[in-house]
Amino acid sequence: MLLFIFQDSNAFLDAISYPPGSMIFIILLAIVTALISTGITKWLVDTDEINRKQIIKKAHDEEKAKIIDIAETDPERYRKLRKRWERLDTMIKQSQQKVALKRMLPSCITFVPMIIIFSVVRGLFGESNPVALSPMNANDVPLIGQMMAAWTGETPEWTALVYGVVRTIGSEAGWINFTAWYFLCSFGVNTLVQRLLKLQTQAQGGMEQMMGGGKAKALEFPDI
Repeated sequence: MLLFIFQDSNAFLDAISYPPGSMIFIILLAIVTALISTGITKWLVDTDEINRKQIIKKAHDEEKAKIIDIAETDPERYRKLRKRWERLDTMIKQSQQKVALKRMLPSCITFVPMIIIFSVVRGLFGESNPVALSPMNANDVPLIGQMMAAWTGETPEWTALVYGVVRTIGSEAGWINFTAWYFLCSFGVNTLVQRLLKLQTQAQGGMEQMMGGGKAKALEFPDI
């Protein structure tokens, strides 16, 4: 029985050690980690409350622009609305800080296990071994291109599956390594899983708040 398990284990490692097995395995790994991370978030965080507060924050920011618009036409009303908005703004900022802490809780729990899993799997594939073929040359990506590119120092037999002949793969061939492929898969899969599990507002919340926050800061209350 143990011999059968070990034989299956060796067969599995052989299957995922080179493309296309490595590419498929990393996609599945990204799906599993995304499901675990999202599941923990659903379990520990009241997402309905967070989404409700995001809606309140968005409406609050939009209200600022409306108050500024009436500054010239009705100064007295403008001053009253401004004072009320500023009082509410203090309360909302405190609420947003609590929301940020709640969002960090799942990440704090999963950070160390994910780093361990990532390190183990990365050690299995190596730093520069090809795992997926990109339509573009990774070296063309500024700053991080060299870290994404993959190559072979020898002529592995699996290259015949792709090129028809056994050959050496250079860094200019368009292959990417485990780290690059995992983060690409993780980014896409996380977004998809969060949408399927109705966490898309959280996934988009950071970008929306950055854009909305930038517009709100650009609008300043005139002194009247």
